[in-house]
Order: sequence, then C-alpha cells, then structure tokens
Amino acid sequence: MLSSDDVQQVVGADAYGSDGSKLGRIGQVFLDDQTGEPVFATVNTGLFGLAENFVPLAQASLSGGRVDVGFDKDKIKGAPNVSPDGGHLSPEEEQTLYDYYDLTYPPTDSYADNATERVTYEQGTDTGHAATQTSSGAAGDAAMIRSEEQLRVGTRREVTGRARLRKYVVTENVTITVPVRREKAVLESVPVGEESDSDLDAGEIVEGAPLSGEQPEVILYEEVPVVETVVRPVERVRLGTEEFQTEEVVTGEVRKEQIAVEGDVAGATDSLGDGPEDTIDR
Repeated sequence: MLSSDDVQQVVGADAYGSDGSKLGRIGQVFLDDQTGEPVFATVNTGLFGLAENFVPLAQASLSGGRVDVGFDKDKIKGAPNVSPDGGHLSPEEEQTLYDYYDLTYPPTDSYADNATERVTYEQGTDTGHAATQTSSGAAGDAAMIRSEEQLRVGTRREVTGRARLRKYVVTENVTITVPVRREKAVLESVPVGEESDSDLDAGEIVEGAPLSGEQPEVILYEEVPVVETVVRPVERVRLGTEEFQTEEVVTGEVRKEQIAVEGDVAGATDSLGDGPEDTIDR
C-alpha cells in the first residue's frame, strides 16, 4: 500500500494494470483527511489521456517510478463517474467506488501493509481530499501534467557503396627524338710530295706506273634507331577513405497535449499548450 511519502512520486507517474499493461498517467491523488494516507487516484485514460477514472490505491504499489494499481484497464475505464465536491470525495462516493471494485468499505487489514499504516474511515464524514502535484512538486493545488512529443535526432552509419583497385592496360603513341650518326664518302685530292703517313700506307706511288682501271671502294656506316619496351615500376597507389561533413534538414510530426479550461475560472485562457504565453493566473 502507498503512504503519504509516496504522493509526490505517484502524481504524474505511469500507471500499470494487473496484467502489466500501461494504463496511462496518474492525474490526482486523494488523501484521507484523518491519516493523510493516499486512498484514491485518477488515471488519465482514453484518447490523449483526456478521460480520468478513479481507482482505489488499497492494492497499489510503487516501484521504479511506476505504479501498479492492481486492476486491469477495462475495469478502470468502467469505473463510476464521480465528481468530487471541492476536491473531496463524500463517503457515499467512496462507497460506490469500493462496491464497484469489490472492495470492503472500510478496507480490511488485508489491504494494508501493517496496522500502523492502515487507512481508517468513519461513516458520515468526508474521508478523502484531493492531492495533486504543483509546479514546485508539493501536494495541494489541483493541477494536470501536460506532455508533448519531441524529435530525437541522431545518426547511424550505412553502407553507400564499395570501391576497389583494378589495373587495366591502355596503349598510347609516344614520340621521341633520337640523334643518329651517318657516314658519307668525301673526295680528297693530295698533291704528290705532300702525302701524309696515312696516304703512304694506302699505296706506294711509283713514277711511270702504267695506267689501270682500278676501282677502290669505301664502306659507309650509319646508326639506326632501335625501339624496344621494358616494364618498370613508376608509382604505388593505395585505396583509402576520408570523411567530410555536410548538413541535412530533417522533418517529422510530433504530438502534444493541450489542456482545455472549462467552467468559470478567472484569468484562464481557452486552452493551454500552444506556447509559453499560455498561463492560468491563480
């Protein structure tokens, strides 16, 4: 069973049913006038949590920020519709709720942790008053917690492609200028008596030698270009990656709760949740 020390943690906490399913959020908590212990709570159910249904806290437990109320969602959604007068539940309204949930009114010790923490009731007196969480976290004012969705944007790495190194052969024409040397025949005439040693080696000059039709010859040489190809390494190529950063704009839809104000409330706007200017003067 919950105690008065748990009220601040209970208001706005998520409520779970007996089957472990999430029911909604706790909206209001009603305390016993005499003991100050939490007796009833309202659970925000329905579309966007706009409907509030009463559930007794006799079988409720608080653990890890969640409240297990001990009843399933269908049971809570079918609870009688009661309207607390001035934030108080009358004994008749409490009786109606306990009868619906098949609980004994007043509760027996089976719904209490021990005798010192048991909530006591007196027929014919107001036994509960509403306790909700104010902006400072204290119990007292009637309040409602408004929630909204927010975009949570992150990044993840995805494979966008693959790259590999592959060699292939191309053929191109290369033009190179190569110097070559060539020999040519040169006619030289040397008067007799002025011969050099090389001329004398070529043949002895004999005076009065008979005429002849001798035909001496000279072999001529020249250089010609010789083309061949050789394979030599010229550079090393490796494959790597580099990172660069860009900016992308993402959009998404989010939902937010709005609180409608009904009745004669001084200084109240029609709805809350459209912006930071929406306030209620108290």
